[in-house]
Parts: sequence; structure tokens; C-alpha cells
Amino acid sequence: MRAADAAYAIGPAAPRESYLNAARIIEVARRSGATAIHPGYGFLSENADFAQAVAEAGLVFVGPPAAVQRLLGEKTAARRLARVAEVPVAEGTEPLTDVAAARVAAANIGYPVLLKPAGGGGGKGMRMVRKEDELETAWRAATGEATTAFGQPALYIERAIWNARHIEMQILADNTGNVVWLGERDCSVQRRHQKLIEETPGPSVGDGLRQELGAAAVRIARAAKYENAGTVEFLVGGDRHFYFLEVNTRLQVEHPITEMVTGLDLVALQLRIAGGEPLPFAQADVVRSGAAIECRITAEDPRAGFLPASGVIALVREPAGPGVRVDSALYAGMTVPTEYDPLLAKVIAYGRDRIEAIARMRRALEEMRVSGVPTSLAFHRSALFHQDFVTGRYDTGFIEHWDARIAPELSAGATSAAALAAVLATRARGERHTLPPADAPWARAAREDALR
Repeated sequence: MRAADAAYAIGPAAPRESYLNAARIIEVARRSGATAIHPGYGFLSENADFAQAVAEAGLVFVGPPAAVQRLLGEKTAARRLARVAEVPVAEGTEPLTDVAAARVAAANIGYPVLLKPAGGGGGKGMRMVRKEDELETAWRAATGEATTAFGQPALYIERAIWNARHIEMQILADNTGNVVWLGERDCSVQRRHQKLIEETPGPSVGDGLRQELGAAAVRIARAAKYENAGTVEFLVGGDRHFYFLEVNTRLQVEHPITEMVTGLDLVALQLRIAGGEPLPFAQADVVRSGAAIECRITAEDPRAGFLPASGVIALVREPAGPGVRVDSALYAGMTVPTEYDPLLAKVIAYGRDRIEAIARMRRALEEMRVSGVPTSLAFHRSALFHQDFVTGRYDTGFIEHWDARIAPELSAGATSAAALAAVLATRARGERHTLPPADAPWARAAREDALR
């Protein structure tokens, strides 16, 4: 907002009076002379009524049209569509009316189960229920959070899959029926079912599974007559079988890592598709190179169970250098409010392979400074040294086993990794016209040293 040519107030801090107020947003769009609305990746971005209202106001909605949003935005309807498209789906229910119906359904499926909002996404409102006496409390909490975040309280139940990886597939579709997939992202490092670290390619995803997930995502998109950008999400069990989760009918927070490995600007492509242009490439033209990792830096205290924090940012120093990108709105003096998601910044690191991406991310996290409010930096610094992460043997239970007491000790090791990354970067700049292949002996040895 500080960098914009014009800004319009849309209401008080409470989301229902501002960012969830569709009429007010459309009124501001008209007043400003805008011809299109990009909904971002929160609040009304997956709201079919909003997409329809934008179209009826004579504006372009940058995303899937209302009919597609209705079909896929209601999660149980999306599960039915996945079955039609012959994509595996975990056992679950239709939307439930009350906790009594949920109790019966959970008993039939068998604990543990997940309570999930029928509308919305991003992990908000989701609750793991391990046994029956946890159900009522979880139902009340999930209903309240879903109502606040998405304006609708409906929940459904799904069987919980243990030792699973959360793998999502980025898709693009135009209005002529062309659909492509751009590769997967592993989003398994989560707290409260919301992502903290994402990477591509997924360390556990081989070429065979990647092709299967891509084909499944395209089948679902074609069955829904999908348009614009979206993400088809899957759970992959320890037995390598995968199950459809949902379709996020919007841009994802973690889209930059896909941009880094494909060289594509997903937002620019969204705008072109919304303007009626066909996709400028086919599936065979999509080339993925290297590896990328994103760390979501949040206003949370990882040593206190990731308790959200608020306050005033006193100092910010963002990292830079080869292969590092930072998406943020941080500045000294900024007030971090309590009304919204605690995301402060996204740090993205790219490398010619996963080893180099990890080394660069370690350096970037060590360089970054944010003071004034607690942040998740201590967690991220230690997670990038955790043996399960380094070896790629992690799943959605990663944070449950993370020990906050050892975070400061682990982060200290990033200094040597930063020095090594600087040496590699200097050499790369000096030999930028004759870069060695990623498997050159000295390059491989140097990157392996960074992980020790």
C-alpha cells in the first residue's frame, strides 16, 4: 500500500467488515477505474459468490469463474468430481449438520479423523481428532475458525493418513481447453495444517509418481472445465499410494518456487489467461531445472508452540545474493496486527540442485534479521539442518518431533554454510559463461560439504 499510486480504505480491521466485504471491494474497484480484480491468495480468493459478483459488475475476475469455484471450492463436491475422474480419494463424508452427525461418521470411518471446512482452504479450520472425547471441542473450534476465515461454518470428516507427505501439483488452464501441469511442491512441513516450508521438486517424488500426479491433476481440471491457475493437492502415503485432497482455485503462497524452477511468471500468465489469451506453450514445452525452497517467516514464537504474536517491527534486514528472492512487506515501524494470518515474509532460495538450494537457504536465513516481535526464524534455521529434512525423509509430522530447545545450537552452524555459499557464488560469477555441470566433482563435493 505504501508503494501504490492510490489507496482506498475498505473498512475496519475485522475481516468480515473489510476483506470479506465483497460489495465494498467491488465499489472500490469501480471508483478506482479498475477493469479487473486479482483476489490474491486469501479471504475471497476462493469464494464463488464473489467471483460471480465481480463478473456481474462488468469486471474481470482473475481466477477460475464462479461455476468452477462452486464445483471445486466446496470440498466434498470436489471429492465427488475426483472419483468421476478416476483419481483416488481418502474415505470421508459429505458436509455435516452438527456434532452428533460427526460423531456417528467418525465412528464409522474410525479414528483418527480430520475435521475440515467444506469451503476455503489453506489449512484454516482443520482439526485432527484422535479419539471420540476430542471431537466436540474440535468441532466448536473448527466451526468458529471456518466461519471467521471463509464466512461459512460447514465441516466434513476425512480419514487421517499417517506418515503422509503433502504434495501439490501446480496447473494452468486457458479458456480453450488447454491444461498443463508445472511440477509438484512438497508442503509437508506444517504447523496447525498450515505450511511453513515448501520445496520443488519433492525429494520423495520420482519421475513415475510425478507423471501420475500430473496426469491426475489434469484429469480433474478438465472434468471441472478449469480456467486460470490452480493447485491440485494430494496426500502421498508411506506406501507411495496417493489420495486427492482438494483443489485450491487460486494462486498459492508458495508459487515462487515453481516460478524459480520453470522460469515462468505465474501472475503474468494469470492475467493473460483472464484477458482471453491461450496458453503460450504446451505440456512438452514445460522445462524444470534445479531446485527451490521457500520458508514462510511468520510472527509466531516457535519455542511457545508457534503462538502468534503482534507488535511493532523495530528492525528488518532481508537477505540477498545469488539465487535468493524475498517477497515481503516488512519495514521498520510496521505494526503486526492480530486480525490476520501471521505471515511476514517469504524467503525463496534456488540452486542447481537441492544441495545448493539448501546451502543458499541456510545462508539467507542466517542473514535475515527481524526484531520487535517473535518470528519463526529460529525454527527455520534449525529445520534446514535437521537430519530428516536434509535427507528428504520428512512428512507432515515433522514439526511434532522438532525440539525447540536445540534450535539456537543448530542455527550457529549456518555460518560455515554461508561462507561456503559465498565461495561458490564468487566462483560461479567468475565462470558464468562456463558454469560446470551440477555433477562436476568439485561442485558436488562443495555442495555436499555444505550439508555436513
